[in-house]
Amino acid sequence: MSIWEALAVFAAGIGAGTINTIVGSGTLFTFPVLLATGLPPVTANVSNTIGLVTGNISGAIGYRRELAGQRRRVIRFGITAFIGGLTGAILLLALPSKAFDAIVPALIGIALVLVVLQPRLARALARRRERNGTDAHTDGGIALLLGLLISSAYGGYFGAAQGVLYLSLMGLLLSDELQRINALKNVLAVVVNGVAAVFFLFVAHFDWLAVLLIATGSTLGGQIGAKVGRRLPPTALRGVIVVVGIVAIAQLLLR
Repeated sequence: MSIWEALAVFAAGIGAGTINTIVGSGTLFTFPVLLATGLPPVTANVSNTIGLVTGNISGAIGYRRELAGQRRRVIRFGITAFIGGLTGAILLLALPSKAFDAIVPALIGIALVLVVLQPRLARALARRRERNGTDAHTDGGIALLLGLLISSAYGGYFGAAQGVLYLSLMGLLLSDELQRINALKNVLAVVVNGVAAVFFLFVAHFDWLAVLLIATGSTLGGQIGAKVGRRLPPTALRGVIVVVGIVAIAQLLLR
């Protein structure tokens, strides 16, 4: 890797750490750059996953105030994310590299529609519960756990726009502020990337220099993302989610 390639990977790590903390999809920055340096796709994917863990941790720390009172959710959702993330990491090494190519763009598209319609859908669900005399499940119920399990498996497998999937699911099924949901998303990203990274350390090939550059850059980006993301009003945050999701779909369809 030349000095210019190393600088490009480091810069991509900063961008990935920033956007991962605000929305997710930091892989859209780092993965193409790693491929451009000549790394094979699976090696690039594994190196990227390992390198982004410190950025995920940095972003979660930056959002620690929004995690207050969510310990039960962190434990419940974290266990689900752990199982899903490990499953996805195993699938990455067991399945052909194009196994998810057809379904992922459609999945992200559905998630974007849910993000845009979330306020309206949440009000409709609230009215329905009021008519039926039922209360909202504080943790989203089995539907949310199943959705998070599938999203986490995808995250362990590849991860582009994983945050968009998390935000759409939790935004719809949890009665809470979007910033607090974003804080949860960052913790789940730590769990998924962390378990996948530990698994890859023992069974997969990776590039240590790429890992170090992405880890350093994403750690810095995580703090930047926390400062920016926490100041965004809900409407602006949804706008960022939609833009990032559309870019993710375009890149996945064109690559």
